[in-house]
This record gives sequence, C-alpha cells and structure tokens, in this order.
Amino acid sequence: MDAVDGADAPQDVNPEPHRSRARERAVAYLGRISYSGLAVATAFLWFSATPSLLPRGPLFQGIVSGAAAAVGYCLGAFFAWLVRFMLSRDRRWPSPPWYLWAALGVIFAVGTSVMFYWYSVWQTEIRSLMKVDQLSWTAYPLIIVVSVVVFVLLMVIGQLWAALVVWSVRKLNRFAPPRISAVAGATVIVLITVFILNGVVANYSMKWLNASFAAANDETDATTSAPTTTVRSGGPGSLVTWGSLGREGRRFVANGPDVQQLSAFNGAPAMEPIRAFVGLGSGNDLRANATLAADELVRAGGLDRAVVAIGSATGSGWLNKATVDSLEYMYNGNVATVSMQYSYLPSWLSFLVDSERARQAGSALFEAVDARIQQLPEGRRPKVVVFGESLGSFGAEAAFGTVPTVVARTNGALFVGPTFNNQLWSDATAARDPGSPQVLPIYDDGRHVRFIADASDLNRPDTPWLDPRVVYLQHASDPIAWWSPRLILNEPEWLKEEHGRDVLGAMTWMPFVTFLQVSADMAVSVNVPDGHGHNYLSAIPYSWADILQPPGWTQDKTERLLPLLHRD
Repeated sequence: MDAVDGADAPQDVNPEPHRSRARERAVAYLGRISYSGLAVATAFLWFSATPSLLPRGPLFQGIVSGAAAAVGYCLGAFFAWLVRFMLSRDRRWPSPPWYLWAALGVIFAVGTSVMFYWYSVWQTEIRSLMKVDQLSWTAYPLIIVVSVVVFVLLMVIGQLWAALVVWSVRKLNRFAPPRISAVAGATVIVLITVFILNGVVANYSMKWLNASFAAANDETDATTSAPTTTVRSGGPGSLVTWGSLGREGRRFVANGPDVQQLSAFNGAPAMEPIRAFVGLGSGNDLRANATLAADELVRAGGLDRAVVAIGSATGSGWLNKATVDSLEYMYNGNVATVSMQYSYLPSWLSFLVDSERARQAGSALFEAVDARIQQLPEGRRPKVVVFGESLGSFGAEAAFGTVPTVVARTNGALFVGPTFNNQLWSDATAARDPGSPQVLPIYDDGRHVRFIADASDLNRPDTPWLDPRVVYLQHASDPIAWWSPRLILNEPEWLKEEHGRDVLGAMTWMPFVTFLQVSADMAVSVNVPDGHGHNYLSAIPYSWADILQPPGWTQDKTERLLPLLHRD
C-alpha cells in the first residue's frame, strides 16, 4: 500500500538543471552572433527606408527592411571572418566587450527612430507627388513586425544552410586536407541547393502555376458573350472557337466601341472594327498559332482595312484596351487588330520565366501577317503598325533586329512600358544623343524615334519628325523598365544623372539595397495613378495621333476621347 502511495505521490523534480541548460544554450547561441554582422545589418536597415521609384506600404517596406538587414548581416559577418582569417588562422579572437554591445543597442534605437521619421517624410512627399493615400500610424508597427519576421526567417534559413556546409566539411575532413574539404563541402551544398531549387522546387511550382492559371484561362466573365458578327474571332464563320480564345482573348473580341459609338463620336457612318485573336486553346505551337491568326485576319477582311495593327499581348493574352480602342476611334472603325496568346501566366510571371516564348510569339505573328500583306499589290496594302505593352513590347520588338528595321518594315510602332530586357530599347538608349538622359533619351535627333513620359514629350526634340514614326512610352518611375540584376553592385546611369520628373531627388543607389527596393516596386508597379509606375493610359491616344496622323483627326478629338478610354 505504501508502495502504491509512494508511486502516486508527486515527484520532487528540480527544474533548475533544465533552466540552466536552456540558459547555457541561449548564451552559446548569442555568443555566436556576429557583432560586425549586426552593425552592418543596422546600417542596411536604415538604408532600406530611403525612397525608391514608388510609394511603399508597410508590407513591402517590412519585407525590404528585413531582407536588407539579413543581407547586411551576412556581409558584415563574412568580411569580419575574412579579416580574421587573413590576419591569423590560429588566433582565438575575443568577443566585443559588453559596452560595445550596449553602444550598438543605443545607436540602433536612436538611428531607427530617426529612420522612421525620414521614412515618413519621404513617403509623404512621394505619395503627394503621385496623389495616392498617405500612410496611417498603424503602418509603423506593421513595418516592425514584418521586418523582424523576415529577418529572423532569412537568418534561420542561412544558419541552417551554413550548418549543412559545416557538416559536409567535417565529413570530408576524414578523406581530404581541411582546405580542400572546405571548398569541396561548400561546392557540394551549393550544387545540391541549386538542384533542389531549379530541378525540384521550380519544376513543381511551374507545373502548379500553369495548372492554376490554365483553369483561370478557361473562365468567362459574366458580362462577356460570344460575338454574333463575322468580323470577330469566335463568331460566325471564325476559324477558331469562342472557347479556345482564353479569358483575355474573349474579353478582347467581345469588347471595344461598336458602330453606333464610333459613328456618334466621329459624326459619320462607321465600320465595325475587326478583332482577330488566337488563344492557346487552338494549340501550343506558336508558329502554327501565328499562321492561324493571320488566316483569321484575312478571313475577317482585315487586309481591306486602312490599318492593320499587330498587337503583342502579355503572357495571358492581355492587351491594353486604350491602345486598341484609340485606333478604332481615330479611323472610325476602319481598323483590323490581330493578336495571340502564348502563355497562361500573367505578365509578371511570364516576364520572369517565359520571356523567350514572348519573343517567339511576337516574331512569328508579325512574319505571318506581313507575309499575307506582301502578297497584295503595293497600292492596296494597308498601313501596318505594331504595338505592345510591358512584356508585349518585348515581343513586339522581336521581329526586328534593329530600330531602322522597325522603320523600314512598318508604318509606325508604339512600345509602352518597355522592360529592361527589350533589346531595341536598350540599343537605342545606349546610342542616345550626348546630353540626353537615360530616362528620356533623344535618339538620332528624333528623326523617327521619340521617347516620351507624357504627351508633351512628343515634340521633343524640336526637329522634323519623319515617317514612319516610333514611340517608346516610359515613366521614370516604372520599375519594370529600370529593374536589373546589375542594380545589386552597379549604380545605373538613371540615378547618376538628374532624376526623372516623378522620382524623388533623395533616391540614391546603395549596393544590394536599391536592388531590393526596385524589386519590391515591381510588385506594386500598377498600383499608382496613370502617368506613374507601370500605369499607362492618357499618353496613348496622343501617341497614336502623332504616329499615324489619321485624316481629319484633331487634338480636340483626342481630348474628347480620353474620358472614354480604360486599361481593362
């Protein structure tokens, strides 16, 4: 009985040994924290609050700050280790005394408070400039929370990765000298990491993304219905079915101004605009789809129109409505527009992983349509223009190896929001006239090509503008144009020169940090009003009017047209 009672009685468990071990582990972990790493992380944290191209809300500011601090920590810790290694491989270096840690803590607290003040000043300035809502006080606690979470997460990932390297080096030390095993161990872990990210994570992620966006591509808006006219793809007599067009293709052929709207605007009987489109539902062979799109254009009577507009879409088939609608109003419907889909992915994803398909699709579509037009007698050929926005501008350039080739093979071109990958845009910018800035270059004295940020730049420079005319519409604050991996270690020309009209003068380049800032700007590039970031609308009709100079069209008509235009 006593034994049973003794078994049931509370045991005398002393928690102190467990607490002591926990304290020892915590002290040991803190002892491994790099003082130099934290010092540089603090500086990078402050740098991350400086302004970039667009307003940053608390979520993206927190991500940028946490990531910048993590990068700073890694750099500080690495260079501190490198200095110690170069001075002595055997010497045991003492930890910084407590008062240095205390000083760093005070500097961090004071400096971060100052950082928040200047962050508020800069955000107020850029938000006023772009006419977006100001930040509320709740943004600042959220920035702190997100920054800490991102910093800790990246640090844990980095430490786990470093632990794998150390483990592999120790294993290899049994078979090779320390220096060889160190290099080999690090190389093995790097290769395994790359294989996992590229071969496993990226592969399965892309399959999942394609499946998800393919399902979205099959959806049809409730307000969109199949056309009942023969001049639209998916309608009666069309070579492609309504269901094959994809969501964006169905929007494209079902929308736009009708004959009544065009007639009322222009005060004269209008023609019904032709819109030809081929989606991925017709197959995955880009060249075959381009041929089908050209055949569909011919079937609908597109070669009999005054203008044939060849549009390079973004990945999912999206086209800026304002770009197409403007042409149809200017020519009172006497226009045929043709385009095709080449991906299920939205523009930003296609930009990162599918840009080669954009190039192939743009080139194939232009060549297929141009081949049909060249078969006509020269006097019967319509005007041919090309256009594209964002990744679409990259695809629209693809059929032309040089800027003079665009001039030679078309009657005009409008490239909106070019990406940093656009080859012709990069070539023309690099060959700009001396004294003209990178954000708004003057190329070949503006003879055929003009770079503009708004309609007022169409007259820049004040020299004759010869036909055919090409316009690059770009904003100084558009991160899609100015992002580049080179931002990590190289200061771009557009930050060395006088900043663009909607970029704060306080924006300065800092290694790693500016790259993170502009990367975050890309994610919110369309969340700003027209005229800023990657949001293009009001300059489009002015550009088309100057490129094509439609008969009877006036600036007054352009101003009346503006309220009727929308991007989506």
